[in-house]
Order: sequence, then structure tokens, then C-alpha cells
Amino acid sequence: MGKRLRNGLVLLLAMVILIPVAYGANTLDKIKKDVKIVIGVKTDYRPWGFLDPSGKYVGMEIDMAYDIAKRLGVKPELVTVQSGNRNEFLLAGKIDLILATMSESPARRQVLGIIDPGYYAGGTNILAKKSMGFKKWNDLRGKKVSGIQGAYYNRRVGELYGPEILSFPGIAEALTDLENGNCVAFLQDSTLIESMLNSRDPKWAGYEMPLPTEDERTWHMAVLKDEVDGPYGQFFKNLVIEWHKAGYLIELNKKWKLSPVPFPEEMHKKYK
Repeated sequence: MGKRLRNGLVLLLAMVILIPVAYGANTLDKIKKDVKIVIGVKTDYRPWGFLDPSGKYVGMEIDMAYDIAKRLGVKPELVTVQSGNRNEFLLAGKIDLILATMSESPARRQVLGIIDPGYYAGGTNILAKKSMGFKKWNDLRGKKVSGIQGAYYNRRVGELYGPEILSFPGIAEALTDLENGNCVAFLQDSTLIESMLNSRDPKWAGYEMPLPTEDERTWHMAVLKDEVDGPYGQFFKNLVIEWHKAGYLIELNKKWKLSPVPFPEEMHKKYK
């Protein structure tokens, strides 16, 4: 009985060790069998992911999603996610991949298979009316600031600078709160704020991004944690490196009329 028990434990251990690789292979098999990959993307984060007047998904990350599907030889099925639910969608099997302006953080690495290297980068800042006259982060202390549920910078900014952060499920709701005067600023990734201000939309003519951008972090795709080191995760790791090597992300940055970002340029030099 002792020998049989030991053999059983060895077999069980081997199965546990092999599960991540096997699961990753099964995911690729499933995608190819279904001839589609389900990708969670943003639709409120112009110009990375949004809906055009006809309701079609468009944006920089949408182009990336189509490139992924093309390389896999399948069709992309795009599913709208938000910062507050994208992890849950992946963990529940509703999507196969997160490609949704997601910044890297130690907490996220504990539950998700973060794909390295990152493909973009942004920091933390605020959108506020010029009349507010904000100059430094401590000017926010004790004031109401709108933000997004699940954003990694909410806790950091709250602890360091003491604003009361009102968290909303989506960007539209947070901006409405700002426009209605219920808060003094909108806390967000600097890339989105810069894009809004550069859009020449008269709605934002009286607004600015007044503070020094802090805590820059890279953006990453994510798969299930036990897939990241298997064939499925390795496909995306190799793909991001290829994107950087070819300058694909720099070209997309230009296509969507975004300001030059140092990170893609640095990664292109690294891998080319």
C-alpha cells in the first residue's frame, strides 16, 4: 500500500506540474477549433478602443486585436470590458485575452498571467478645469475626485495626497460627474487625458492636465495565470517582441495621431 500510495502521489504531482502547459495547449486548440479568439477590449478609451458612429470597434488596441487573430488564422470576437470587470471576465472564461489598456502591478501579477514585455506605457494625472489652478498633487487633499473602479492608482493617490476618490464603473460616468461639478478633477492615465486634450473637442477647451505625471507603468496583455508560461502565453510574448522589433506599435501610434511615447521607441531600439 505504501508503494502504491507513493506512486499515486508521484503521478498526481506530475499531473499538477503539467497542467499549465496542457491547459495552454488546450486553449490554443479551442481557439483554432472554434476559429475565433475572444478578446476583452475597451470601448470608452479613445483612441485605443472605442465605437465609431456605426457601432464598429475601432482604435489602436482594436488594430492589435485584429493582428492577433490574423496571425492565429482565426476571427476576432471583441467583447467590451471595463477596468472593474476585465479580470473577472478572463477568470470566468468569458474572454480568452485581456487587451484593454491594463497597467502592470504586483497585485495583478498574483492573479493574472501578465504577458511580458509590455506594449505601451502611461502614468497618472488628472483632468481639471483651468480655473481650479491646481499646481501640485497635494492641492487635491480633502477634495472630491472622480475615478474608475479597479484602477491601480486610486489607492496610491488616495493614500499619498488625501483626495476623496469617487469610483465609477466607466469613464463616461466619471467624466459626467466632473462636468456636473460634483468633483474637482478626473483621475486617470495620462495617455487618455492627453488624447482628450489633443482631440480639439470644444468640450475640453477649458480643461488641462496640470500636475506632473507620476508612477508611469507599462501596459500589458493578460491570460490566465496558469497559461502564461505555456504555449498560449508564449505566443503572445513572442508576438509583442515582434511588434516592437518591427516598429508596428510606433506606426499605430502615428496612425491614431498620438503624441510620441518614449516606451515604444525604446523597445524598438532594444529588439530591432
